[in-house]
Amino acid sequence: MKLVSWNVAGFRACLKKGFSDFFSWVEADIICLQEVKATRDQIPFEPKNYELYLYPAERKGYSGTLIYSKIKPLSVAYGVGIEEYDHEGRVITLEFQEFYLVNTYVPNVKRTLERLPYRMKWEDMFRVYLKKLAEKKPVIVCGDFNVAHTEKDIKNAKANIGNAGFTKEEREKFTDLLNSGFIDTYRHFYPEKTDAYTWWSYMPRVRERNIGWRIDYFICSKEIINKIKRAEIYHHVLGSDHCPIGIEVTLK
Repeated sequence: MKLVSWNVAGFRACLKKGFSDFFSWVEADIICLQEVKATRDQIPFEPKNYELYLYPAERKGYSGTLIYSKIKPLSVAYGVGIEEYDHEGRVITLEFQEFYLVNTYVPNVKRTLERLPYRMKWEDMFRVYLKKLAEKKPVIVCGDFNVAHTEKDIKNAKANIGNAGFTKEEREKFTDLLNSGFIDTYRHFYPEKTDAYTWWSYMPRVRERNIGWRIDYFICSKEIINKIKRAEIYHHVLGSDHCPIGIEVTLK
């Protein structure tokens, strides 16, 4: 089974920049999107043999998550059941026979860090949510986590310490999540790899020079890491300031 995740930074815009070509080329069983910024009537893309699960934010043109799946889930849940967090369309959970798949778009703290307190509460809530799921069956989580976890995950670490996405608080919360029973699948396969990024600023030549951050992840419950056969960053794929990422899972 091939799973793909991509922050499309506005799905309607990404559709005009080759999304359908990537969709056909990658041949994923499930594709999870973040920052969709669209409602159902604004999404013309309906690929054959895929079901669409959309969770838009209440605020128009903001946030939102979406999943295209070839495999029919046992159940679908939108949000986490806490009103404070569920109006921004940030979490979709699909339950399958062997695992839960959670697609998430983690809140950005903003450049001024004004949303850091909200983000810290989110991190604790989300970790509890995932741990409760993991009590029932293994969990695979993907999406834009809006944090570069270690200095290997960012080009200019020293210059960015304390900046949004690389604060001590955000990085420690990601460590807490991993310590609660999850594994960063890309780091599992490439523990020392550097210059492997998933997001680049729109500033001139930044992506061309690969001055980036790895802030998009697939993480999974420890007990199924041996089922993950590969992890990939599709760094060549354009259409957003993020690139897609993927894993292959063998469940038999």
